[in-house]
Amino acid sequence: MADQGLIRETACAVVDKLKAGVITPLDCLDALEARITAVDDKVNALPTLCFDRARAHAKALMQKPVAERGVLAGLPVPIKDLTDVQGVLTTQGSPIFKDRIPEQSDLLVTHLEANGGVIYAKSNTPEFGAGANTFNEVFGATRNPWDTSRSAAGSSGGAAVALATGMAWLAHGSDMGGSLRNPASFCGIVGLRPSFGRVAHTPAVAVDRNLGVQGPMARNVEDLALLLAAHR
Repeated sequence: MADQGLIRETACAVVDKLKAGVITPLDCLDALEARITAVDDKVNALPTLCFDRARAHAKALMQKPVAERGVLAGLPVPIKDLTDVQGVLTTQGSPIFKDRIPEQSDLLVTHLEANGGVIYAKSNTPEFGAGANTFNEVFGATRNPWDTSRSAAGSSGGAAVALATGMAWLAHGSDMGGSLRNPASFCGIVGLRPSFGRVAHTPAVAVDRNLGVQGPMARNVEDLALLLAAHR
């Protein structure tokens, strides 16, 4: 039985437990999977799950000494569906890419995994991240966690809702005109739009796709700083 008490812990507290050996990354994944099963059908924040991949990565990470497991030490993190994760459905919220499975991860994902992040889900976004409300033709609408008749904002709405509902301790998002900040304000969590170049990612071919930035989301500022530190 997964420990649902973990869901209420801060990301920093969970990482401390991971580093102390009190829990394992697999315990975290079990808790999240149970929470997603209980909650996500009401809010539709994490439409794509990859727990098999996550557990394989967690087991490989656990073969290393704790001191070599990175800043996140095995903490699970969802990735916004605009960003490629190797072997995981990545649609950008568009019917054009509804079956697309990348052969290579974005540099951002590679860095997070090298710093001990375990990717277990893709968070919902409007098509190509264009819009202040999170809905698309592939997965439908993400709903506000406090009132499901309301908007979660966008475009990092899935990430914000996952945090607010206990389906994530930390979450990746991106922002060109408010896509980290607006969902944070709508959902009662924290989002930071870093300076250009602070969070590395694979450059896009289209020039306009390089005008935004990648950034962290969390339930509090201390946890936000933890994820920002892992983005390097």
